[in-house]
Amino acid sequence: MSNSLVLVINSGSSSLKFALIDTVVGDAVLSGLGECFGLPEANVSWKYNGEKSEYALSEGNHHQLAVDRIVALVEELGLKDDIIAVGHRVVHGGEKFTSTVKLDESVLEEIENLSDLAPLHNPAHVIGMRASMAAFPTLSQYAVFDTAFHQTMPAKAYTGAISRKLYEDYGIRRYGFHGTSHYFVSREAAKMVNKPIEESSFISVHLGNGASVCAIKNGMSVDTSMGFTPLAGLMMGTRCGDLDPSIIEFLLKKGWTQEEVFDELNKKSGLLGVSGLTSDCRGVIEAMENGHEGATLAFELFCYRVAKYVGSYMVALDELDGIIFTAGIGENSQPIRSKILENLKIFGYREDEAANAAARFGNKGIITQPNTPLAMVIPTNEEWVIAKESMALLHA
Repeated sequence: MSNSLVLVINSGSSSLKFALIDTVVGDAVLSGLGECFGLPEANVSWKYNGEKSEYALSEGNHHQLAVDRIVALVEELGLKDDIIAVGHRVVHGGEKFTSTVKLDESVLEEIENLSDLAPLHNPAHVIGMRASMAAFPTLSQYAVFDTAFHQTMPAKAYTGAISRKLYEDYGIRRYGFHGTSHYFVSREAAKMVNKPIEESSFISVHLGNGASVCAIKNGMSVDTSMGFTPLAGLMMGTRCGDLDPSIIEFLLKKGWTQEEVFDELNKKSGLLGVSGLTSDCRGVIEAMENGHEGATLAFELFCYRVAKYVGSYMVALDELDGIIFTAGIGENSQPIRSKILENLKIFGYREDEAANAAARFGNKGIITQPNTPLAMVIPTNEEWVIAKESMALLHA
């Protein structure tokens, strides 16, 4: 194998995802997950050549132990000498980071300083980065930020209708997330409609356990549904999305603690909270088909709120080349896409049922009828974006 592999690492507070990306073709040669960090059952699992394997981690710094296991694994597979860089996903870059940067101690400190904006994610990213830098001391390593793609939003889109002082003192504004996903699928969509990305406009709908909508004008993000944190915007698997902020004050006055309120809004709301059953849309749809009232409401509410956002984001664009569905739900759930398009019928959208059924499980395609406004499904590939961004800086 040629020297064309980039190791992509996404380090969470109790987990670490990784993939070895062949930057010539964009495929993952190796992919895996370290999980249950801090618990006795901590382990690393991976997939290589279609075969799955697992390795139990001993006691200790599980982030470092996981990275050490990845190093040993690529050595065992004879791949280590083909790795030319390491790319790290970082959830929050604030206003400091508007593009991919090479890692050094000053960048690590800046990412740590932004931990107030992403207290669960950024400290975990830094732990994973330090472990990776210790394990691969001769390789250049890069940070790719979820928020960077959205730094092109105009002030009218990112500014909150609050005191200017809150923005100046604390950086309170809309930042947006899922940037690498919205970036990737918009470029793929431009190829599908045979237009340069600089002349293309889309509404990208990233639907997974986390979900967001992005208005993309001439290839650039001009508005997005997630806000200061990933809690805002769409209803999600366990997150509430947009909510009257006075509800927080109301619950605090009722005796709820701050931790209880935000645990409720982040981990017990969304599809899980409304259905009373599950955060998994497959389980919601199955229960709905069996007549479950809560599941039916969760399905209707989820699809309705996505359609409302899509409709509102037409205001941000001069023209619209298409709606893009992506991520786990967006790529695979035919019923949810069908219902969203039905909710958009006033704009002329008409589902092609056969095409919608075919565009699942890794298959992309246009899912609306001929001579009607375009909606399409495009599988996302955030790891490929991180690898490509890392390669671009490496060769700059």
